[in-house]
Amino acid sequence: MPNRRTVLKGSLAASAGLAVPTGLAAAPAFARSGRPSASWGVQAGDITASSGLIWARSDRPARMVVETSATESFRRARRWQGPLLGPGTDFTGTTSLRGLPAGELIHYRVTLADPDDPRRTGQPVCGTFRTAPDSRRDDVRFLWSGDIAGQGWGINPDIGGYRVYDEMRRLDPDFFLCSGDNIYADNVILPSVTLPDGRVWRNITTEEKSKVAETLAEYRGNFRYNLLDENVRAFNAQVPSIVQWDDHEVRNNWYPGQILDDARYTEKNLDVLAARSRRAFSEYFPISTLGTGERAGRVQRVLRHGPLLDVFVLDMRTYRDANSPDRQPDDRVGILGAEQLQWLKRELGRSRAVWKVIAADMPLSLVVVDGATDFEAVSQGDPGAPLGRELQIAELLRFIKHQRITGTLWLTADVHYTAAEHYDPSRAAFKDFAPFWEFVSGPLAAGGFPPDKVDGTFGPRQVFVQAPTTANASPMEAPPNFGEIEIDGGSGELTVRLRAQGGSVLFTQVLRPGLVGQ
Repeated sequence: MPNRRTVLKGSLAASAGLAVPTGLAAAPAFARSGRPSASWGVQAGDITASSGLIWARSDRPARMVVETSATESFRRARRWQGPLLGPGTDFTGTTSLRGLPAGELIHYRVTLADPDDPRRTGQPVCGTFRTAPDSRRDDVRFLWSGDIAGQGWGINPDIGGYRVYDEMRRLDPDFFLCSGDNIYADNVILPSVTLPDGRVWRNITTEEKSKVAETLAEYRGNFRYNLLDENVRAFNAQVPSIVQWDDHEVRNNWYPGQILDDARYTEKNLDVLAARSRRAFSEYFPISTLGTGERAGRVQRVLRHGPLLDVFVLDMRTYRDANSPDRQPDDRVGILGAEQLQWLKRELGRSRAVWKVIAADMPLSLVVVDGATDFEAVSQGDPGAPLGRELQIAELLRFIKHQRITGTLWLTADVHYTAAEHYDPSRAAFKDFAPFWEFVSGPLAAGGFPPDKVDGTFGPRQVFVQAPTTANASPMEAPPNFGEIEIDGGSGELTVRLRAQGGSVLFTQVLRPGLVGQ
């Protein structure tokens, strides 16, 4: 099977060119004549060994049709009838693919047809993805990061937009794990920002990014914003995604039941805002559990990527209790909710993969504050026995040890710098767990921030950290970060690389399968 980068050199560049919206400063206008256009590009998501999802957005009502093939010529193509795209979903839609061959490069193209005249079709837009392998001999490689268009740092045409996406695309990963904060619905993007050294940062702006998002239309516009960048569209057409959410998809540090005291908002009920954002989130990303069926509406899920890897995607936002000083001696809700915790323990127990990546949208031991007295993440800075939300994590870590579940590691973003942390009970106040690693990356396109304090309850040691010394450093001052995971099919060894835009590898750690305390 040829390398995807070679195969896509001509065909993907051409199809990406077809996906350029009409003017980057505004969304494409809805026309009354002509053919449907998929100018926002295509995305593949939640790819397994035999299935996947394909996403597109039309500029008017249209029927979505997907074709798949083993070759870019689309000889012997398989045709998939997709949904009718209309205003009820902001003209977005997802087509489910089943019965795909394992470990194969799949070419796909999306064609939009006039629902009243199927012969009137738009220009096809092409993409590729590789299905998960069914053999342990096949290597696996993926990237992760998060935090996009935050703190007022949007798409800057003067520096080529989100160039980090082009760099990630050239690494040709099997998939990309976005660890949350896909948008900053509570952050306005202004036309320009003056940097401390006098340089001017220019932003592409839209109406929906001129205020905090409250309405469904405004949340939809926030999710559309990143698709204005040609680097993002080209990346989406080549690299399938696994997406989770965190707080900025709705508002900074939100939790269920919260009532806002914020003059920028006319709608004060966070549950109302979260429902609107979740709907837009489900419309703009291909996520297997946000459609219809028994598990509809869930962000948490397991993606099985062959014998070497299972990815456990958590939702640390929807089921949490209220932010507080977080020192209560009993906490049944925690940050995951009781039902999600039981689900995670059950699925970890069932996993037979060599490596089990726990994709968390918040870190375990980094102390993330919310105001003067409350805390936003798991830890609250007390290095003693577990309290508050730490109790739930302690229960999970104890379960992993007692069930002899090996190969777990945690990946996250959220804090806008990159770090590697090793957890060991010999250093911890809570000792009933097996050693493990947590790796932090990001931001992709947001402000960089100094490192947070570390809570010692679970015995973390910061093996590596790189962060700005000033708050909200622009991407010009603090290059975007992302992480890379590579699993060798022969040895089963897992290599973690923490990367920065520009090609530099900041830190590398090799983990051996079946061992703890590495």
